[in-house]
Amino acid sequence: MSKAIPDAALDTTVSLEFSSHALTLLLCALFVALTLGITVWARRNTRGAVDFYAGGRRFGPVQNGLALTGDYLSAASFLGIAGMIALWGYDGFLYSVGFLVAWMLVLPLAQLMRNTGRFTMADLPGYRMPRMRVRAACACATVTVCVFYLLAQMVAAGALVAMLVGTTATSTRIMGIVGVGVLMIVYVMYGGMKGATWLQIIKAVLLLLGSALVCVLVLAQFGFDPSRLLTSASDASSHGTQLLQPGLYLGQDVPGDTAQTLVNKLDLFSLGLGLVLGTAALPHVLIRFYTVPDGTAARSSVRWAIALIGAFYLMTLVLGFGAAAIVGRDAILDQDRSGNTAVPQLALALGESLGGAVGGAVLLAFISAVALATILAVVASLTLASSMSLAHDVFGHIVMWGRPKESQEVGVARVCAAVVGVVAIGLAILARDLNVAFLVGLAFSVAAAANLPVILLSLFWRRFNSRGVLWGIAGGLVSSITLVLLSPVVSGKTDPQTGENLSLLPAWINIQVFPLENPGIVAIPVGFLCAVLGTLTCREYDPERYQDLQLRSLTGSGAARS
Repeated sequence: MSKAIPDAALDTTVSLEFSSHALTLLLCALFVALTLGITVWARRNTRGAVDFYAGGRRFGPVQNGLALTGDYLSAASFLGIAGMIALWGYDGFLYSVGFLVAWMLVLPLAQLMRNTGRFTMADLPGYRMPRMRVRAACACATVTVCVFYLLAQMVAAGALVAMLVGTTATSTRIMGIVGVGVLMIVYVMYGGMKGATWLQIIKAVLLLLGSALVCVLVLAQFGFDPSRLLTSASDASSHGTQLLQPGLYLGQDVPGDTAQTLVNKLDLFSLGLGLVLGTAALPHVLIRFYTVPDGTAARSSVRWAIALIGAFYLMTLVLGFGAAAIVGRDAILDQDRSGNTAVPQLALALGESLGGAVGGAVLLAFISAVALATILAVVASLTLASSMSLAHDVFGHIVMWGRPKESQEVGVARVCAAVVGVVAIGLAILARDLNVAFLVGLAFSVAAAANLPVILLSLFWRRFNSRGVLWGIAGGLVSSITLVLLSPVVSGKTDPQTGENLSLLPAWINIQVFPLENPGIVAIPVGFLCAVLGTLTCREYDPERYQDLQLRSLTGSGAARS
């Protein structure tokens, strides 16, 4: 008899766990079926380059605002920031602040970019400087940023699928990476921008509704009193009231070590600089400006995105502190040392408090399906941005000398989407066991150091020329990647208490030279400096094209139409 009760309890637990995984997979399958149906519809309504690249330029400000929100809110935002807040409190919220403040720079650029470009970032400098090398450099920067970002999302997808299935087997993670990769290839090859935009809209709505539901349930646990929530979170944390104060994780003060304290402060500033300046130059965000009818609609869509993204990042406070108070720091760390499973764990706890094991399974399944939808939507947009740059800039303007047939260019874009997808799958499988969170920060830094100087100087500096473009992109790319390779992220970082190796390379390899984990504070000025020096060392200059660009950027005269 004493043995029968534990066996019955074990059978019940296994049954509920199986039901939870089955329900999660069912919801994910329904989402995939819906998006594949949209992809088929988009394929039937895509008839040329404008449709494939820009969705016909017929999306309204609200639709594009939702799509921008979907593009920007990746798994790092949904799972990562809430987990950071749960573990580190105030410092985790600094990521939300940095990501949101970044849109204050995007807002004034949206209308200018929409008026001066056609499909890709390279269209802006390419209009002033119609040189093949300018297009090639911009395409290189675009693909580099997208691949770094894409790799992080693909590895996260493999881990998430393994969690949904309920196993940590390597084969399951590989199958998850391959499955997500195949889906993103299908979305881009057949759906183009129309399919990707509606995918982002659906994902954004699901993400906002799911987050709002969990937030309401969390606040209900504390009588809708935020102060009670914060007090409970700090009480449940091993850090106490320090959870609500700065300096727990980022920019730490090290007693007796002034040099390390300074390094920590500079690293925090460098992180914020990369997040704020990098957003305005992310390729998959920039191409969104070309899906609306005109520059005014582009600006309006950014306003909608700011409102929606701001609302979401406010919700991350409730999600993070709710997880700290209800789930507990130790339980979160036991499941995932980085805290990425804090929101699913919170959903499970809230569901169980409302409807027992069945309620927990249902809410966990819904939130997990939203997380997978988040990853699928972002990888599709990144793949589309890469394939567009390769087809439009490299094939259309370099191989075909700017005179390709639309059918040829769209066909090449579809082939490039498959190639980028296959490469991403292969790299993600190789990196499946690595902590690749730093790749997201590196993508932002590269975008800020290589792309942003070209965008701003093309718009506002009369003297800017093609050598400035080449030197700026090269300087930003090389400095960002080199500094990361020589940083504590790659080698030489250990836990001061336990001595555990915290870098990517084994402990016996130490090539650390640069003390900061985030290269933005150095790489971004280097990118701008190289662009300026390249410009000043070359006499090339076309004032008439600059005047035309100024007129077009401010008035929209001559801008691409639907």
